[in-house]
Amino acid sequence: MDEILLEGMRFFGYHGVNPEETSLGQRFVIDLAITADLRVAGKSDRLEDSVNYSAAFKRVRAIVEEQRFQLIEALGSAIALDILINFPAALTATVTVRKPGAAITGSILDAATVRIQRNRSDLET
Repeated sequence: MDEILLEGMRFFGYHGVNPEETSLGQRFVIDLAITADLRVAGKSDRLEDSVNYSAAFKRVRAIVEEQRFQLIEALGSAIALDILINFPAALTATVTVRKPGAAITGSILDAATVRIQRNRSDLET
């Protein structure tokens, strides 16, 4: 299956369980992989036959910057479902959410990360 990838999107948001995360905010790094059948777009060379990745970027940005979640699992799930709802050509959406400033006492790590994958059947539940 074909994929459209948006990698390393950086946003500032207020997601987390700790009070300082929800008041001070922090940076989040998001990767999005959308699977779709892109054969028609490959032949037609028309945007309307594909998934508009500029529009997808704007939807991800709005969710990360305008909504609030305690868990990055919930953030990733919200993004994946939104992509499936708003882009009918998308068959699956895989979202990787990295939280570089994860507040884990005594930790030395690059980021806390989750990867969420949703498909069209998840819209029915």
